Amino acid sequence: MTNTQVEVMQFIKEQDVRFVRLVFCDIFGQIKNISISADELGRAFASGISFDASAVKGFLQVDESDLLLFPDPATLSILPWRPAQGRVVRFFCSIRRPDGTRFEGDGRSLLEETVQKAALQGYQFGVGPECEFYLFKLNEEGLPTYTPIDRGTYLDVAPLDKGENVRREICLNLEQMGFYTERSHHESGPGQHEIDFKYSSPLEAADNFITFKSVVKTIADRSGLFASFLPKPLPGESGSGLHINLSITREGEQSRLLEQQMTAGILYRIKEISLFLNPLVNSYERLGSFEAPRYIGWGQANRSLLIRIPQTTGEYRRIEVRSADPSCNPYLAITLLLNAALEGIREGLTPPEEYVGSAYQMQKGTTLPSSLAEAMELAQNSSFVQSIIPQRLFSYFLEAKKADWLAYEEAVDKSEASRKNVFFTT
Repeated sequence: MTNTQVEVMQFIKEQDVRFVRLVFCDIFGQIKNISISADELGRAFASGISFDASAVKGFLQVDESDLLLFPDPATLSILPWRPAQGRVVRFFCSIRRPDGTRFEGDGRSLLEETVQKAALQGYQFGVGPECEFYLFKLNEEGLPTYTPIDRGTYLDVAPLDKGENVRREICLNLEQMGFYTERSHHESGPGQHEIDFKYSSPLEAADNFITFKSVVKTIADRSGLFASFLPKPLPGESGSGLHINLSITREGEQSRLLEQQMTAGILYRIKEISLFLNPLVNSYERLGSFEAPRYIGWGQANRSLLIRIPQTTGEYRRIEVRSADPSCNPYLAITLLLNAALEGIREGLTPPEEYVGSAYQMQKGTTLPSSLAEAMELAQNSSFVQSIIPQRLFSYFLEAKKADWLAYEEAVDKSEASRKNVFFTT
């Protein structure tokens, strides 16, 4: 065992931990887990814990079903809502084949490799997600409805904001897990809320996002509510975005030139990677309304553009990519954004002029994909995407998205069809 693993085993013993959850994500970013007894953790570190990967959508066929989970000791966290006696802890895991090779459907390892590649070139990225979500009431049978918890609007307080206690409970539980939030507030939509994460490394930020969604849903459920991360759950109301703030340094130093090249790289590739930032039919109902971006450009104040560059300094100096939504797999989304940024730096790309004109002038510019079908076509024809996303993962992902689009096309009620199959899980 490594020193870290030994320290973890000592912690498990001292804190009366009885159960260990081994957490991973499928290719769509849905959280999965296996629970083992604390006595089995040493074996998990040494040789992994097997699971039937043919039962996980998008992983393996039944004739090659075995995969292994290897916990990352650095991701140890106690689940604070579980009993203090006989505690439960959680680890994020890497996924490997029985021969020890990395499983190509493991988005977490893919992001880790991208971060390592950037580090070898002297670059370090910081990532700070800002995530929006809705809180809905339950019906008499305990099932989610489309009725929001309140009719509050942006930055409202109680009694208009009826979710402040839920947000407080979410933030306190996250803090006990070693995950620090910077701010939280009521958002523009009825029952809509936002919680912003503290800046961290790309891998930690993606892990934090998965943790965040799990905690939000858990605390909402314990409060008799349903938390939805669907991009556009209510027609005619504000959609929920996942704004991804990115910073970059080279050998610890910030540079306006690097930020410009990073911006240019993302602007150049955004249409091709939109499938992985906006993976649902419902995603494209959000874009282009209520400040969700439609146009591919950048600006310092205009929130309707793809990239906003706030006038900040020091640790808050960043660019903000505003098109992604909470239904994405954060490991794949961040991997593609970082690779686009690195390409922009490598090629010395220059961003176009800042958009400062009217809405009419913006309409003459290039736009994001308008539908899931368009995003699929752009990704399928992109050598850039296919050079980064493993072929097998890409094929399974595309196959599932084509099925989603076909079901939508065949539906009579298009508005309901874009929500019904994913409302309960997203």
